[in-house]
Amino acid sequence: MAERKRNRNVQTSKTRDAFHISSDPVVGLIAVERPPDVGDNLGLTREHGARILFAIARDPRTIFASWNIDWSSLFERVMPVDRQVHLRLYGADGLQEKTVAVEPMAAMHYVTTSGSHASYRVEIGYYQPADVWHSVAISHEIAMPPTGVSETTDVDLATIPFHVAFQQLLNLFRPATETRLATVLSQFQKRALSREQRKTLSGDERKILRRLQVSLSEVAAGWRAFDKIDSETLARRTRAFLGFAGTSPSRGFDESSWGS
Repeated sequence: MAERKRNRNVQTSKTRDAFHISSDPVVGLIAVERPPDVGDNLGLTREHGARILFAIARDPRTIFASWNIDWSSLFERVMPVDRQVHLRLYGADGLQEKTVAVEPMAAMHYVTTSGSHASYRVEIGYYQPADVWHSVAISHEIAMPPTGVSETTDVDLATIPFHVAFQQLLNLFRPATETRLATVLSQFQKRALSREQRKTLSGDERKILRRLQVSLSEVAAGWRAFDKIDSETLARRTRAFLGFAGTSPSRGFDESSWGS
């Protein structure tokens, strides 16, 4: 009987821990799901404490900038005097061309340039006090595309695997700058297509080839279609890309992509 009473008390105690009536307000902690990180969606890997500013030319007069920065930790002890962050645009001569206020949590912004420089750099930071600039991150050099298309310009081709994140491609090939990635990828694919040069690929390079998950037959088909098009069609396609709306196709460029 005593044992049965003791077990009943244990059950009552468990029930009491699960729910009880209190005269004071009781606020429970609700686990809020972390919103998707914009940088992750763009293929930028988040490193603990790392402040990443990525920038690339969208067209001859526009730069797309994206950042991956823990603003809450950064502004935990200090707040910008105007409660804003700013992007600074520097020309190839190192002089500041413009400053624009941006929304930090947007994690991206399009910067319009004067078009007077062949390359730019972008810096993100804040003012505290009003006349003191605090740099948070700065991009690599951004090479701008030409405003026109030269008929005699040599054009190269690279098959970009869209299922691989941009940051992963940078980690695989480690180019000197982001703008060199397409060139490095094109040269790598040329070597892989050549029967003789393919034999010289290192073990790491063969792993990269498998990681890209792009068959050599697909790359070869793209090159054949590219070589067949005339210069006028190529110029028209290139002009279209230089004035594109900033979005990428859902799949890579295949043989049909180089039609009319």
